[in-house]
Amino acid sequence: MADKKQFSFISASNERIAPLLNGDVQVEGAELIWTNSDPSETFWRQLKFEEFEICEMSFSSLLIALSRGMDMVAIPVFPSRRFMHALISVHADAGIEKPSDLNGKRIGVGEYQQTASLWLRGVLQHDFGVDQFGVDWYMERSPELSHGGATGFKPMDGIKFHQIPNDKSLATMLANNEIDAAPIGRAFSNEKNVIDRSTTVRPANADWSKVKPLFPDLVAEGTRFFNEHGYIPANHCYAIRGDVYRANPWLAFNLYAAFVKAKEAWYSQLSSKIPSDMVFGPQYMAQTRATFGSDPYPYGVKDNAKMMQTMIDFSHEQGFIPRKLEFSEIFAANILDL
Repeated sequence: MADKKQFSFISASNERIAPLLNGDVQVEGAELIWTNSDPSETFWRQLKFEEFEICEMSFSSLLIALSRGMDMVAIPVFPSRRFMHALISVHADAGIEKPSDLNGKRIGVGEYQQTASLWLRGVLQHDFGVDQFGVDWYMERSPELSHGGATGFKPMDGIKFHQIPNDKSLATMLANNEIDAAPIGRAFSNEKNVIDRSTTVRPANADWSKVKPLFPDLVAEGTRFFNEHGYIPANHCYAIRGDVYRANPWLAFNLYAAFVKAKEAWYSQLSSKIPSDMVFGPQYMAQTRATFGSDPYPYGVKDNAKMMQTMIDFSHEQGFIPRKLEFSEIFAANILDL
């Protein structure tokens, strides 16, 4: 490793980047000094202090930070994807039977500017006619520890915005019918001084008998979305601090190539990694590939252009960025054509 330059790197782990983290895949010319961190903490630390040379980054917060002059260069590698809007749960007494019934309701989100919330609002508006100005939005994460606290977030004029008190959470407020809907697949605790209040999905002191999913068949809704739009929404990417990129312009391409190799290494082992107690695991994997193709997690600008343009459009439409950024303003020049 003596001939390699060292770079600090903060990211959560997942199967597709694990070969890069454990050393099975190398970044040519670079050694990554990895800090394992939950995304909520990672983004806050990087947006507020710019501690790390390479980082996992919220795509929504990246757009906001770039539009406000923060010095970062993105890599078109997307480590996490899911159908954010389809994870909403609702309270039975709210009278919500279908997505359009969310109009006029109280909807909670973990953080208003995070990419998951960007997708949730955008899809609800464009696919189901839920006007972002026609509902009350409740945000859980405290301002001082939020990504928005680091970027100077203020809700757009006309948005009905509320901060959830520190002694409450999305999960407890939904169970107690204090809000009507929220994506609580990842719930939050009542602790004040933590970045992500996540401790348990269902707090024991709440009555969950009237909480139900807005989309009872997640597979059906995810398949509908993919068939209509052609992608699984992503919410994170990777970024290099601007000064580091300018001093090492080769790093962006080499990082991208290593991420691709790591994902390929994982896919080559995937069939043998299915846990034996998932009796129908091979059949489910075949179903997944039949729906989404051999690679549900494509990297690169070209294969993600439609998805990224949608996030840019949503960000502008929701008042986060004053103008729509071009891809050339976001990504390293030597990987724009990949």
